[in-house]
Amino acid sequence: MSIIFQESLKQFHLQSKDMSYIIQLVQGYPAHAYWGKKLDVNGNLEHLLMLQERGSFSPNPLEDKRISLDTLPQEYPQYGTSDFRHPAYQVQLEDGSRITELIYRGHRIYPGKPELVGLPSVYTETEQEAETLELELVDAYSGLVAVLCYTVFEQFSAIARSVRFVNEGTQPVRLLRAFSAALDFADSDYDCLYLAGAWAKERHVKRKSLDQGSVQLQSRRGSSSHQLNPFLALLRPDANEDQGEVFGFSLIYSGSFAIEAEVDQYATTRVSIGINPFDFSWLLEPGEAFQTPEAVMVYSSEGLGEMSRTYHRLYRTRLCRGAHRDKERPILVNNWEATYFDFNAEKIEAIAKEAADLGIELFVLDDGWFGKRDDDTSSLGDWFVNNKKLPNGLQDLADRVNQLGLKFGLWVEPEMVSPDSDLYRRHPDWCLHVPHRRRTEARTQLVLDFSRADVRDYILGTLSVIFSTVPIAYVKWDMNRNMTEIGSAALSANRQSETAHRYILGLYEVLEKLTTRFPDILFESCSGGGGRFDPGMLYYMPQTWTSDNTDAVERLKIQYGTSLVYPVSTMGAHVSAVPNHQVGRITPLKMRGDVAMSGNFGYELDLTLVTDEEKRIMKEQVSVYKENRHLIQNGNLYRLKSPFRGNETAWMFVSEDRTEAIVFYFRVLAEPNAPLRRLKLKGLDPQLDYTVSSLDVNYRGDRLMEVGLPVPNHTEDFVSLWYKLNHHK
Repeated sequence: MSIIFQESLKQFHLQSKDMSYIIQLVQGYPAHAYWGKKLDVNGNLEHLLMLQERGSFSPNPLEDKRISLDTLPQEYPQYGTSDFRHPAYQVQLEDGSRITELIYRGHRIYPGKPELVGLPSVYTETEQEAETLELELVDAYSGLVAVLCYTVFEQFSAIARSVRFVNEGTQPVRLLRAFSAALDFADSDYDCLYLAGAWAKERHVKRKSLDQGSVQLQSRRGSSSHQLNPFLALLRPDANEDQGEVFGFSLIYSGSFAIEAEVDQYATTRVSIGINPFDFSWLLEPGEAFQTPEAVMVYSSEGLGEMSRTYHRLYRTRLCRGAHRDKERPILVNNWEATYFDFNAEKIEAIAKEAADLGIELFVLDDGWFGKRDDDTSSLGDWFVNNKKLPNGLQDLADRVNQLGLKFGLWVEPEMVSPDSDLYRRHPDWCLHVPHRRRTEARTQLVLDFSRADVRDYILGTLSVIFSTVPIAYVKWDMNRNMTEIGSAALSANRQSETAHRYILGLYEVLEKLTTRFPDILFESCSGGGGRFDPGMLYYMPQTWTSDNTDAVERLKIQYGTSLVYPVSTMGAHVSAVPNHQVGRITPLKMRGDVAMSGNFGYELDLTLVTDEEKRIMKEQVSVYKENRHLIQNGNLYRLKSPFRGNETAWMFVSEDRTEAIVFYFRVLAEPNAPLRRLKLKGLDPQLDYTVSSLDVNYRGDRLMEVGLPVPNHTEDFVSLWYKLNHHK
C-alpha cells in the first residue's frame, strides 16, 4: 500500500493490495489515468492519457487544442466550461450564474483515514492499515473549495472516496449537485450490474450491456429503498463469478441516492455516485463546509465473487462497529407472524417457553406492545407500554422471558408518528409536511421530522428510558414508509430542499448516541424488510432484516442478490409457517431451515402450534447452526449456482484457513428422468483432504473443485441439502 506523487509526470499513484489507481494533473484538472491491476511504480507510466483534438463541438478551454473537458477523462467533472457530459457537482452563485471551474491548488498525503463528521464511513483501527490523499481544488472567482479525499487500504483492493466543499468566498454558494465520486473509463466495453426489486422481492440481480446514453439508478424516496440499492458494478462482458474485471461502486448513505453510467460519443464511460440531486440543494454561507457521503470502489480481476468477498471483509470488519461486530449472532424467535397484534403476556411467555426447549437464545417482541396499538392505525410515537396487553409492564415480561433462559428483544419504529397518537395531537408540526398541502399517509402513519433537534431529543429520551429500565438485549428498528411532502417547519424557505438530507443526518445522530449509550444492545435495522439495506445503516446496526418475504424459494434470490455487496453476517433470515404469509407457498421445514441458516438464523412462527416431528427438526437445525454459525457469519462466501439462471441454487462458506467449509444446495422443482449432476466447489485448498459429512468419504480439495460432489436425484419439489467439510488430518 502506498500513495506516490511523481512530480515530473504530475501523477498520483495509489496502490493497495492488488490494485493501482492513477490520477494525473492536466493543466490543473485532475484527470483519471488508470484503475485496474497493480502496476509497478518504477515502470514507465508516461502516456497513460491519450489526447487528441476533436473539433469545434468539443470546445477547448486552453491553448492546447488536444484538451477539451468534453473528452478529457476526469476525476471530478464540472458543468459549464466545455464538458457536456453529466457533472459531479453543480453550484449556483449569488449572481445567479452556475459556472465554476475547480483547479488544483495543492495536495496532502498522510497515513490512516479520516472520519467523516456526522456521516458513517469505513474506518481503520491503526494508521498502518490505510493511506489517504487529499486533492484541494479551488474556483478562483467564487472562492469555492472542493477537497477530494481518496483512501487506499493495505488489505483490500478498495478505495474510499468523498468530497468536502468549503466556501472560502465572501458570498453564499448554493450546492445543486454534490456527488461523492466520479471517474471516466477509457472505453464502454462493459456490462452494468445492479440490484433491483420491490417490497418482498428486494435486490434481484440485473445485468445488461452499456451503450451510448445513460444508465441511471436512483431513489427519490428519502431512503435507499426496496426498488434500487445504492450499488453498481461495471464488468467486462466475459466476466462472471470467477474471472474477469469488475469495478464496484457502493454508497455509504441511507437517503435518496443517484448512480449514473453515461457512455458518450467517443465510447468512454463516466460513472458518478452520490446524493440524488433531485430536490436537493445546500446553502453554504461564507466559512461553512459541506461533507458528501462516502463511496467505496472495489476492483476485482477475478470476477464478481472476489469483488463480493472484498466488500464482505471490508464492511464486516471496517464498517460495522461495536461489541457485536465480531460476536456470533443469537438464534431468535420473533412473534410477528405468530401473533401479529393479537397477543398478551401469557401468549408471549408460552412461545418463549417452547423456544427455550428448542435451544433458541433470544425472544423478540414485535409491533403492538405500546400505546393503544391493536392494529396499524394508531399509537406510533407513544412509546409507553400497552397496559391492556401487558398489565405488569415490559419489565415483567422481559423478566419472565429471561427466567426461561432467553434474552429479550424489542421492536420499535421511532421515525414514524400516527395521526391517532398523543404525540401527534401535542405536536402536529413535528412531522414532515408542507403548509397548505395534504399530509399523505402510508400505513396510516406520517414521518417524523428528524431534521429537528426537538424531535431527535424526544425520541432519544423516550427510547433511553425504555432501554435503561428493561433488560433489552436486541432492538429491531423499523421504518415502514417513504417520505412525501418533504418540508420542515423548522427550516427557512431558502433551506427547504435541505430537509431530506438533514433528516438522514439527524437519524445518524440519534443512532450514534443510542448505540454509544447502549453498547451491549444488538441493533437490527429494518424498513418493511429490506427497504433500507444499505452500508449507512450497517455502520450503526450490524445486521438488517433482509426482507419481509420469508418464503424459502423467494429468499434464494433475495439472499443471493444481497450477497453481491453485503456480508452474510448482516442478513436476518427466519423460518416461518406454511402456507407462507407472503406468497402462500408450502415448502418443507428442512428447506426453510437451510435457507434461513444461510444468514442470521431465527424463527418467526407460533412455536406452540408445531408438531413433535417439527420440534425434532427444529432442534436439529438449532444445533447445526450453533455448530457452524462462526463459519456462516464470518467465513468467505462462494456462490456456486445462481437462482436467476435456473432451477438450482448453491453457495458455500469457507474458513479463512480453508480447513473447513459448509455447502448448501437447493433445487426448487423436481425433474422427470433428470440428468446426473455434480456440484463443483470453490475456495478450498487443492492439496488438502476433506471429510464430507453424510457421504462419509474423504476427497482431495482439487477433486471437489474440478470434479465436484455428486448430487443425489430426488423426485420431490423443494429439495435442500447441506454438506460439512472438515480437513482430514
